[in-house]
Amino acid sequence: AAIGALDTAILVVNNLRDIDTDARAGKRTLAVRLGRSGTRVEYGVLLTVAAAVPVVGVAVYGWSPFALLSLAAVIPALPPTKRVMTATDPRDLIPALGQTARFTGVYALLLAVGLSLG
Repeated sequence: AAIGALDTAILVVNNLRDIDTDARAGKRTLAVRLGRSGTRVEYGVLLTVAAAVPVVGVAVYGWSPFALLSLAAVIPALPPTKRVMTATDPRDLIPALGQTARFTGVYALLLAVGLSLG
C-alpha cells in the first residue's frame, strides 16, 4: 500500500502539471475534477498514507521496529511537497516529478532494509 501510494503521488504531480491542458482538451481526469487544491490535498494524503503504513505495521501487526527507518524518507520528500503545494506555473512541477520518484525509491529501499532486519 505504501509504495503504491507513493507511485500514485508521482502520477498526481503529472496530472496537476497537466490540469489546464487536460481541461481545455475536455479530459475529465481526477485532477481536473478535484481542481488544484483538491489535487494538492490528494498528494498530501498519499504521502501521509505511506508514512502511516510502517507505523501501523509496527504498532498493530508486529513488524520489526526497523521498518520505521523508512520514515527517514520524509527528509527528501520535503522539497517536492513544498513545490507541489506552492507551484503556480505548471513548469515548476517538472522537478517535483523526479524528486517524488527519488524519495519513493529511498522510502522503498529503507522499508525493505528495515523489514529484512526484523
